[in-house]
Amino acid sequence: MEFKHKSVLLEETIEGLRVKPEGIYVDGTLGGAGHAVEVCKKLSAKGRFIGIDQDQDAIIAASERLAAYEQAAIIRSNYCYMAQELRNRGIHKVDGILLDLGVSSYQLDNEQRGFTYRTDAPLDMRMDQRQSLTAGDIVNGYEEKELYRIIRDYGEDKFAKNIAKHIVAARAQSPIQTTGELTEIIRRAIPMKIQAAGGHPAKRTFQAIRIELNRELDVLRESLDGMIDMLDDGGRICIITFHSLEDRIVKTIFRKNENPCTCPPDFPVCVCGKKPKGKVITRKPILPSKEEMEENPRSKSAKLRIFERTL
Repeated sequence: MEFKHKSVLLEETIEGLRVKPEGIYVDGTLGGAGHAVEVCKKLSAKGRFIGIDQDQDAIIAASERLAAYEQAAIIRSNYCYMAQELRNRGIHKVDGILLDLGVSSYQLDNEQRGFTYRTDAPLDMRMDQRQSLTAGDIVNGYEEKELYRIIRDYGEDKFAKNIAKHIVAARAQSPIQTTGELTEIIRRAIPMKIQAAGGHPAKRTFQAIRIELNRELDVLRESLDGMIDMLDDGGRICIITFHSLEDRIVKTIFRKNENPCTCPPDFPVCVCGKKPKGKVITRKPILPSKEEMEENPRSKSAKLRIFERTL
């Protein structure tokens, strides 16, 4: 299956990066290289581009699409190791960083990857196929209270407790092996009138399991400060999120880096000594245009936030 993915907020992101011809830019979620190609087009022979992705299929597709750009280097890794990977290549400061945190269309549409509830496939959901733990291990191995926690916190599903209860009851009869089996179990846990009024009943649970399996929120939360530190003076980080949990983390960490002071509000002067690292460029997130949402429905929940470093 060909790796297809339509880059979301493409023009807005490239504009937000303010690419300098001789700059160094990093895409921590390379995917099909849609954003990457546009960055490379703006680089001179002295510029550098580093693309990072943990998905082998993405690495293969991006390598083909970036083959014409000598400035581009591709690394198979998680973006949480970005600083280490760059240091290994003699890079300590960069001019721009991009993260597109959405699941790619290829991952969703490739049935064997097990990301979607729309077809019956093995319960996989691994972003990195080298990882041993799968969605099936979570569904069949987590205690009921842990399943409840992740479906409640990461799926924000008000029926989390009942869904977890139904999963545990079903797996006691036989292991849950496919996305289709899990979807039917979730359907039985949610009242029919709610299913008729809302979206797909399995959407939130599948999101929760995927986030837990790939440590998506933890990686983002643990990596953002370090990526801001990697930026050179005037460098920018652009992050595209697709659900409220991610967006909340990005907004909070950006604001903290803009105003890190921990002194009580009534103190006349700052005594904590914490200095701003830069400024938030996007007071409100940049959203897709009406035209983009019509052309690419998967862009509807996307939000772009930008932070600029000052030294």
